[in-house]
Amino acid sequence: MPVPYFHVVFTLPAAIGAIAYRNKAKVYGLLLAAAAKTLTTIAADSKHLGADIGVTAVLHTWGQNLNHHPHVHCIMPGGGISPNRDRWVRCRPSFFLPVRVLSRLFRVEVQAIAVL
Repeated sequence: MPVPYFHVVFTLPAAIGAIAYRNKAKVYGLLLAAAAKTLTTIAADSKHLGADIGVTAVLHTWGQNLNHHPHVHCIMPGGGISPNRDRWVRCRPSFFLPVRVLSRLFRVEVQAIAVL
């Protein structure tokens, strides 16, 4: 699509990384779900984008130094479909969604992982 694309990374806190190492399938699935829910919830909010978005997410389980470091890279087009499905809603130029708002909701979503 001829729109800008944005890259957002969600990382598990180090304390949960140890849980993830022993429960890979469960925790990695929850990490991907938490990232997707965070992005789609904030994007759907009319205070931010007010649209349904699509996301491509890639799970990485190791950092550059080859230590266990679970994180998700998400790529999204710069907008989404309006709630009534009749138009494309563009994000602001060079700005997709507010990082602090995404971070706050992601922390809430990750709390579910911590109770494993």
